[in-house]
Amino acid sequence: MSPQWSAALAFVLVAAAVAVGTLVASRIFAVRARNKPPSRELTYECGEEPEGSAWVRFHPRYYVVALMFVVFDVETAFILPWALNLGPVDGGTLLVEMAIFVGILLLGWGYAVRKGALTWQ
Repeated sequence: MSPQWSAALAFVLVAAAVAVGTLVASRIFAVRARNKPPSRELTYECGEEPEGSAWVRFHPRYYVVALMFVVFDVETAFILPWALNLGPVDGGTLLVEMAIFVGILLLGWGYAVRKGALTWQ
């Protein structure tokens, strides 16, 4: 067996031993309460007394707006590294590519606005 494979095998064995060891130790040395306080069954709301049920229904539009935010946030995360890594390459080509990318994003956003997906009523 080559030295690389033996080192990788040793690493995997040590990692598995540490993982299993911590699980076994947490089971053996577990600290448990003798009696369960009634406050443990309550919903926690930042130290305030809970009001109503913890299960609240949200309107489906909330999820659509949240999904649109995530999509555009991820796309912004794609644009930032691109802008930071611009080098001495043909700047016109890169600018056209990014304009096409942003244009496709704006088409999607315009479609969502036109269909009323972002209307909050």
